[in-house]
Parts: sequence; structure tokens; C-alpha cells
Amino acid sequence: MILSIIIPVYNEENTIIEILNKIKNSLENKFKYEVIIVDDGSSDNSRKLLENNKNLYDKLLINESNMGKGYSVKKGMINSSGTHIAFQDADLEYNPKDLLKLQKIFADFDADGVIGSRFNYSEYTRTHNILNKFGNKILTLVFNILYNTTFTDIYSCYFAFKKNLLNIEDLRSSGFEQHAEILCKVIKKGDKFYEVPI
Repeated sequence: MILSIIIPVYNEENTIIEILNKIKNSLENKFKYEVIIVDDGSSDNSRKLLENNKNLYDKLLINESNMGKGYSVKKGMINSSGTHIAFQDADLEYNPKDLLKLQKIFADFDADGVIGSRFNYSEYTRTHNILNKFGNKILTLVFNILYNTTFTDIYSCYFAFKKNLLNIEDLRSSGFEQHAEILCKVIKKGDKFYEVPI
């Protein structure tokens, strides 16, 4: 297993180097992975910081103008060489140590996909904006009914899957909605899916 970690970046000068250091410190020597950064036309110092810290990633792809998160994610996946894909936001909301939980499920169960759930708690409970939580619950319920699944958090950034379950070129959306498109396509093709608390 080689995990391709796709990180779309847009004006994240305050967090991008810290998140890349966290990935390196959390994952190095734990399993094989590659880090692919897609700078989505950042107008701050994100690109300069990335160019000055090439030791923290494997590939840097540049969009000369802001094309959207979905466009950047697709570009990153097309340029990936791993057997599995995972997404990492460039801010500090998600702790890269949790990628180890996803990797363990792939290794232990030969999973087709793993979602990190912000609503299944292991050590503590994080409070969320009540409207966001209700919206997520409704979307997750509808998704579960349509696809006969029992997920608790389909809009978690941490979704990892076997790359061969997705025809990347067929993706149509280029915004945040692409996450749902990817999930739907992978769920249709795969069989074994899991959730882990993050």
C-alpha cells in the first residue's frame, strides 16, 4: 500500500508548513506514502513557503489562477502514483496522526474505503456549530438511505480509498461538492467500508 495524500492549498501561509511537518513527524517510517500539494493560485506567501520547503512533500502542482478545491483535488489525484488516495486540508482542523488509523484499517481488513468520523468519539467530544451538525446529519442520513450504508459523517475531509475504484477523469464537479461525487462513485464500486473516530 502506498497512500497518496492530496493537499489542496489556497492562501494557507499560516498553517501549511506546520501541517506538512505534522505529516512528516506522524507518518515517516510508519508506512509508504507520498504528499502531493496543489497550490490553487494562492495570492499570499503559500507558494513561496512551499518552494522553500521541498523536503516536506513529494510533488508541488501549481494552478496559476484559483480553480476551486475540486479542480485541485482532481489534478492531485491524476498526478498521484499511490495505490490509495487520502485527502488532507491545509489548515489545522484535522490531525495527520489520524491517517494512521485509516492505514491500519486498510492493512487489517483490506478495506475499499475508510472515513474518519468527527461524530464517533474515542477520547473526547468536540463541540460543533449546531446548524452545521444538523445539516451534516441530514445529508448523511439521505446518503445512507440511497447507498445502504451506516456512516455518521460523510463530509469529513478524511476519506481514503483504493485508487482503482475511481475513474478520476470522469469526475465532473470542480468545487466542494466533488467530495460527495467521489464518495458516491467509490461506494458504488467498492464493498468493504469502515469508519474510524478522529
